[in-house]
Amino acid sequence: MRVLRIIRTMSMGEYMPDTSDRVASVARALNLVERVVQGPSDGTSLSELARAMELSKSSTLALLRTLADAGYVRARDPGPRYFPGMALVRLGDLSGSTQPIDEIAQSYIHQLSQETGMTIRVAINDGGRAMFLSRADAPGAIRFHTMLGVRELTHVSSAGKAILAQLGNDEIAKIIEEDGLEVRTKKTHKTLASLMKDIEDIRERKYAIDDEEDVDGVFCLGAAFFDHTGECVGAVSATGIKSSAREKRVAFYGGLVLKCAESITRELRGKSRERR
Repeated sequence: MRVLRIIRTMSMGEYMPDTSDRVASVARALNLVERVVQGPSDGTSLSELARAMELSKSSTLALLRTLADAGYVRARDPGPRYFPGMALVRLGDLSGSTQPIDEIAQSYIHQLSQETGMTIRVAINDGGRAMFLSRADAPGAIRFHTMLGVRELTHVSSAGKAILAQLGNDEIAKIIEEDGLEVRTKKTHKTLASLMKDIEDIRERKYAIDDEEDVDGVFCLGAAFFDHTGECVGAVSATGIKSSAREKRVAFYGGLVLKCAESITRELRGKSRERR
């Protein structure tokens, strides 16, 4: 992996000359990132990392918290156990590919846009929220001028809900507690119970629906994609004007979005995993 090769070059003693301007804390942090990347698919515990680093738990935890704040590692309960963060995925090749996710997805989302007549977007999983990286505009006159590089409200986004559906219920509750449930339309979920019922439906059919929950007259379909560890690293979504013709073919369009997400998963050499 390209990222891992960079980290090795910078973090391990045998790859760096011992010079007076070397910053030991930076070397330890990069060494720690490498150990997290090389860890098992179910993550690495604080005790395991501290032992491998030959550091105290408190020193290792301080490094992990700093790396987590920067997005280079992420923690998941119970445990917690530590996994590679999305900052590494954005650097490229964490999943075995030599291209960033948005570049990998380009050909697929353009094809999906032609097949559906809808605007297609790709989002990464940023701490359980959807952050959109790229877009393929729908053919024709209608354009959805959505911002890229920013998080969107998770509970009103099909991509956001597709990502949420891959998390445990406690993790979802924590995100909603932090972010709230801003009401955008009369169809927006106003309670956690309502959202969780929707999440269970998403887990069953494997794609999410935003039925005018963010903008009146607009509906979206979203499906998650996965990396080589089985972790959800993002989602693809299709956005269009709601019509009776489209409403009757939701399952058809949802199947196309799911197929696109599965193609991106394969390009990432990924695999979906059973939700814990």
